[in-house]
Amino acid sequence: MTTTPEDSGAEVCVIIPAAGSGTRLGEPVPKAFVDLCGRSIIERCVDNIPATLGASIVVVVPTDLVERARELLPGVVVVPGGAHRSDSVRAGIAAAGAAQILLVHDAARPLTPAHVFTAVVEAVAAGHRAVVPGVPVVDTLKQVTPGSDGLELVARTVDREELRAVQTPQGFTREALLRAHADDSGLATDDAGLAERCGIPVHVVPGDPLAMKITTPWDLRIIRDVVGEPALDSEVGR
Repeated sequence: MTTTPEDSGAEVCVIIPAAGSGTRLGEPVPKAFVDLCGRSIIERCVDNIPATLGASIVVVVPTDLVERARELLPGVVVVPGGAHRSDSVRAGIAAAGAAQILLVHDAARPLTPAHVFTAVVEAVAAGHRAVVPGVPVVDTLKQVTPGSDGLELVARTVDREELRAVQTPQGFTREALLRAHADDSGLATDDAGLAERCGIPVHVVPGDPLAMKITTPWDLRIIRDVVGEPALDSEVGR
């Protein structure tokens, strides 16, 4: 029998919106169900959620793949998603029971190490309403404008010292995430963006390079190589 968040009494719930098609990946199945060295991306994603959190897990998938996901993920709550990512997150919140700390995690970041989850939960538990993991930006960044001859023109070099590439899981108090998703007007590329728009302060904890996101075929190739490395288990678990 599948354990529901209400049954588990978990204080923390990890919501994984995985209802997108992932067309940029160029695979014949939705991204979360693509094979990653013998297991699907969504299975590896769930496997890497540390048991020490005592968290319940809600996975949101396309309606026609709900039963398949339940077969792959015994003990995990699986619900159908919506047309947009925000719809799927709201479906996850509705299925999260009474948990007061909600993490929203990309299925496309299946190797996120345990210490990133722990740092996010600890920061939310310490009183921060919205918390994201982030890593320093290492590339030189240029702001560009359209040029007259079809080439882009550099307008300025952006100071990267204060920039962070944000990852997941992103953590919220239940109240903050509900507030962030109460107004679905406008666009945001992540849940923290919705929180910012509501005036909720968003704090940053250190992320990890292993929390890279699979978006393109090149990303998938890299992460398959990483999964094949003998040292991966110790790196992910640290």
